[in-house]
Amino acid sequence: MLLHTIAAAASGAPVEWAALGLTPGIDLGFFTLRWYSLAYLAGIVLGYWHLTRMVKAPGAPLAQRHADDLFFYCTLGIILGGRLGYATFYTGGDTGTPSLWAHPGELLSLWHGGMSFHGGVIGVLIAIAWVTWRGGLNFLRIADYIATCVPFGMLFGRLANFVNGELWGRETDVPWAMIFPDDPTGLARHPSQLYEAGLEGAAMIVIMLLLFWKTRARFRPGLLAGVFALGIALARFVVEFFREPDAQLAEFAASTGLSMGQWLTVPLMAVGLFFVVRAMMRPPLGSGRPATA
Repeated sequence: MLLHTIAAAASGAPVEWAALGLTPGIDLGFFTLRWYSLAYLAGIVLGYWHLTRMVKAPGAPLAQRHADDLFFYCTLGIILGGRLGYATFYTGGDTGTPSLWAHPGELLSLWHGGMSFHGGVIGVLIAIAWVTWRGGLNFLRIADYIATCVPFGMLFGRLANFVNGELWGRETDVPWAMIFPDDPTGLARHPSQLYEAGLEGAAMIVIMLLLFWKTRARFRPGLLAGVFALGIALARFVVEFFREPDAQLAEFAASTGLSMGQWLTVPLMAVGLFFVVRAMMRPPLGSGRPATA
């Protein structure tokens, strides 16, 4: 299959996604363990592992017990916020009523796909606020630490979109264009899921880890969270030019000139830029000069 795919790409023919031999999950006979669910689990577990390493580094604003609490509550925030955000912004029929709101029992059906990044962010912020309030911790500094770990989940989540053969891109004739079996048009399209995995996931992992481990960015409250928000928003804004708008929002994108995903990144860009500038204008913690977080 791989040789067939490479030969097709070399000849200029679109790559058949079905020829890649991807499956929706691991068939256990009585149950299929979906890659989509495993992707979120892998991202959360890897993020938790990295957070425990960060806690041991000098200047950490939290203890291991706080990391454990954050792992639990942020997981809830990702799932509930992501699904509720998807139900609010990305689903709905001709009546305008979001279908997931009409069928709340499907909100926890993660194996069917459908997660809103912006909803997940709100859920995580609420989780951070709860843990920091209970523990008397600094919200911005905790947000910096969590933001450094989030790109792991972004990488796995976008790869899961590709494995599911969903959220494909716009029509194109690039050599790596793909035909997705669930696409009723049968057109060759951008594999935009992989673009997102590269920009929102891999690139942001490199940027955030370098800033945390190779600079003193973690001693400037709000800087890491700001870089994450700005970087993710810019990445999403760019990729949306290659991604096919959700069917129920195609008319919205055509009438406004931008997709729903792009409009939702605009305030995120502004917030990220604000915190980056704010952090850089203040002296770092431990500099001997007064600083407020």
